Amino acid sequence: MDEVAVEEPLEIRIGGHAVGVTMRTPGDDRELVAGFLLAEGVLRSAADLADIRPCSVEEGNVVDVVLAEGVPVDLARLSRHVVVSSSCGLCGAASLDAVRQRFAAVDAGPAIDPSLIQALPSRLRAAQPGFDRTGGVHGAAIFDADGTLVVAREDIGRHNAVDKAIGFALLAGLLPLRRHVLLVSGRASFEIVQKALAAAIPIVAAVSAPSSLAVDLAHESGQTLVGFLRPGQMNIYAHPDRVAVG
Repeated sequence: MDEVAVEEPLEIRIGGHAVGVTMRTPGDDRELVAGFLLAEGVLRSAADLADIRPCSVEEGNVVDVVLAEGVPVDLARLSRHVVVSSSCGLCGAASLDAVRQRFAAVDAGPAIDPSLIQALPSRLRAAQPGFDRTGGVHGAAIFDADGTLVVAREDIGRHNAVDKAIGFALLAGLLPLRRHVLLVSGRASFEIVQKALAAAIPIVAAVSAPSSLAVDLAHESGQTLVGFLRPGQMNIYAHPDRVAVG
């Protein structure tokens, strides 16, 4: 007998209007939705959110978001973007321009010793009970500049794991995360660097490779991007000044 990771759809609504469906591992759905809307530029802080509530049992995996009074949202743009990004991904210069318009470049942020960064994957791995059971979920974690774990989340989708982590930070009132590191258990895509930027995270690290567009965005946004992170080894693809040497 083998335990497998659960994958189920979650429909996200805003004020009763459907804006997208994501395939996710159930659990921490409030954080997932909050993080998703933060990365899409709908939310900036917990004050923008009135409620995230599940719809009736008969409707299944559906949540409805109630925004605070006066918070604007372009439902047509958001719905179009979710459909496109879920089917064929984001692309090139247009994506960089859109992110630049929504999110400011990060502040200088902390300088962190290389040995501390290299110790983070083992700390994330220790916080992945779902991976221990199934081997089928990704992990994302946020650490402070001292290497203390703030939050770790798992999901069958690596983007969802990041949404859950930054959504936790939003709901807890921790944003902006100007002195923190985001670590992901797989590769670093454009979307993951963008989600980190939405939370103002200056350092993004991955145990695997980054994509070319992730590197481009990190250069544009002032973020330090680390790949192939493991004990005694890492590659730095953008803004290495935050990794203190000597």
